[in-house]
Amino acid sequence: MLYLNDLGLLSACGGNKQETLQAVLNGDRSGLTANETFIPQKTVYIGAVKSELPDIEGDLQVYNCRNNRLLLAAASQIRPTIERMINLYGAKRIGIVLGTSTSGIRNTELALSSVASSGQKPSEFHYKQQQLGAGADFLAHYLSLKGPAITVSTACSSSGRAFLSARRLINMDICDAVIVGGADSLCRYTINGFNALESIAREKCKPFGQNRDGINISEASALFVLSREEAEIRLAGIGANSDAYHFSAPDPGGETAMACMQSALQDAQLDPQSIDYINLHGTATPLNDAMESKAVYQLFADQVAASSSKGMTGHALGAAAALELGICYQLLSSSPCSLPPNINEDDTDPTLPAIKLIRQPQNAPHSLKICLSNSFAFGGKNVSLILAKS
Repeated sequence: MLYLNDLGLLSACGGNKQETLQAVLNGDRSGLTANETFIPQKTVYIGAVKSELPDIEGDLQVYNCRNNRLLLAAASQIRPTIERMINLYGAKRIGIVLGTSTSGIRNTELALSSVASSGQKPSEFHYKQQQLGAGADFLAHYLSLKGPAITVSTACSSSGRAFLSARRLINMDICDAVIVGGADSLCRYTINGFNALESIAREKCKPFGQNRDGINISEASALFVLSREEAEIRLAGIGANSDAYHFSAPDPGGETAMACMQSALQDAQLDPQSIDYINLHGTATPLNDAMESKAVYQLFADQVAASSSKGMTGHALGAAAALELGICYQLLSSSPCSLPPNINEDDTDPTLPAIKLIRQPQNAPHSLKICLSNSFAFGGKNVSLILAKS
């Protein structure tokens, strides 16, 4: 069995895992704020991390971008556990697997803007900052780790699919422990891209709402320590597949998403009735919410409490899966436990299958033991993760 030994996390809702969880349980949408910077002559709601980020200094300044600073902030929260794993297993036996969709591309945007206005790149800019693998490379150097350092990029399921690779590294006896998770930071590239697809919400997003019209893009970082060392929460199951349907739209029938959840249940040797809570992908786009609610209803009917935390955190793209798994991790660690509401400031869409959405902040009817978290990405890159109390 594989266990999650620690979690470092920050999001638009808070600078650490406790602040983020409390905001999500309270249905606090204050992390989603109006912004006029990213799209010319248009106001959009985004979720920016507001806490102060640590600096990257010395020989590692070549990696100095916001994405890596988000990773550094999350890693700093779990540094004692990482050091304990190094002492226990050795630096060569500790791996890193991260997910991201944009890495440090914001630094490239700023460099190009500088070249356009002055003809000069900023002196601190380096191409490494935008490489997809920069985060894993940076953390390996910063933490002096000698194991594999891998980056997965499958759009919004990136940091969820990272768990597949992390588990494989341990099961193949390449690593004894893996730092696994991901980070994505705000940039013009993604916000304008989603705007071109007409997927940006006019106001704060409305997951599963009758008047939902798109997402609020956000940023976040979440890092776990995964190992065989017994802990309170274990990684019970993973399901992953691909729709192979469309570049940016999900298969409307939801069959592949349902199969992904079924695969996770089979991997965990559980039946649908074993799940206590589902953290839905719930992007608040018309197509995704319709597809996901159909898939969830076919498998769970209206029997399992479910919600999308994106109504509070926004959609953290490549970091979303790890962020939302981090919320599930904390729910299972809490006693007594509350359930995150599906906040959207709207009526639930009556045309959607009637899954058991949590409408208001509430206490769990019983102790949570098993949670399922979904991430369904562009290109149909689906992943479902199951966490369980040991």
